[in-house]
Amino acid sequence: MIIGVPKEIKSNEERVAVVPAGVEMLVQKGHTVLVQKDAGVGSGFSDEHYKSAGAEIVDSPGEIFERADMIVKVKEPLPEEYPLIREGQIVFTYFHFAASRELTEAIMRSKCVAIAYETVEAEDGSLPLLIPMSEVAGRMSIQEGARYLERLHGGIGVLLGGVPGVEPANVVIIGGGHVGTNAAKIAAGLGARVWIMDINLDRLRYLDDVMPKNVITVMSNPENIRKAIQTADLVVGAVLIPGAKAPRLVTRDMLKLMKKGSVIVDVAVDQGGCVETIHPTTHNDPVYEIDGVVHYGVANMPGAVPKTSTVALTNATLQYVMQIADTGYPDCFLKYPAIAKGANIVNGHITYKNVAEAFSLPYKPLSEVI
Repeated sequence: MIIGVPKEIKSNEERVAVVPAGVEMLVQKGHTVLVQKDAGVGSGFSDEHYKSAGAEIVDSPGEIFERADMIVKVKEPLPEEYPLIREGQIVFTYFHFAASRELTEAIMRSKCVAIAYETVEAEDGSLPLLIPMSEVAGRMSIQEGARYLERLHGGIGVLLGGVPGVEPANVVIIGGGHVGTNAAKIAAGLGARVWIMDINLDRLRYLDDVMPKNVITVMSNPENIRKAIQTADLVVGAVLIPGAKAPRLVTRDMLKLMKKGSVIVDVAVDQGGCVETIHPTTHNDPVYEIDGVVHYGVANMPGAVPKTSTVALTNATLQYVMQIADTGYPDCFLKYPAIAKGANIVNGHITYKNVAEAFSLPYKPLSEVI
């Protein structure tokens, strides 16, 4: 198979979908790998690294898309890439379709085979390609939140961990999955008082066992959220429903209850966000203010730390890239159930129910498409 690795074009996105070590392994199995010029520079990998591993360096994204049987990316295609995608071409990346009707309809029109990292599902129900970036984003949410709590950046002017004689900041984390757990670890480690909320009582019991004593577990419901955010200095949105829009748990009315200069970091923004007032921002212009509350809505947070993020991501994705390349379409769906769960749009049909429901569009089971 010919595998294409284009350079990411999303604002300040410096990750790359395949590292040189992955190229070497794919080439050893008889595959051809096309890598766009300078695709890996932001992650610390030069074109020479890729050439030494056996890749062919290609100047333009047009040639990559034209020649490749499978495109492997990090972020969803942007409008300038839509016309490049061919019918029957496999595109393997983070799509987050439920956050964008425009993207969903464009991929349907292309009639490509869209396999989404975020819904590839292992036998135990885990999401192996979402976990590494959830770990990065969860940890970054506290790092970024602490920055924007500084008065210089529009925040209330508090130090997350406080100092002797001065109270630490209050951090409320809505969602106890991988994002929320990693956020809680970092916030607690810095000395903040942390409340982590979830609707799963078994998950809360687990978190109560493993977290330090400055982390309090709370059942997530509107009343408890409303109460918790009133004293919060930093609120982290960490809610996920695989493939679907995030539920709106912090409403516009609730903002009026929050302290002026408090900060919201909504990691769920790439799935529409769990805060009603959030909208996607970029690393160049990451925050805005509503009702005195600073909102951070960067949809590709891990892109700010590409050296860490690229290696973490490709550690997880490479085995699936190899499985798809070795078996092709549609055999990869028949042989590997985890990859079949990643099929979101195939040959113009939405094959992932949550995506169809997000926009009230027709759903067709994968078995009827292949």
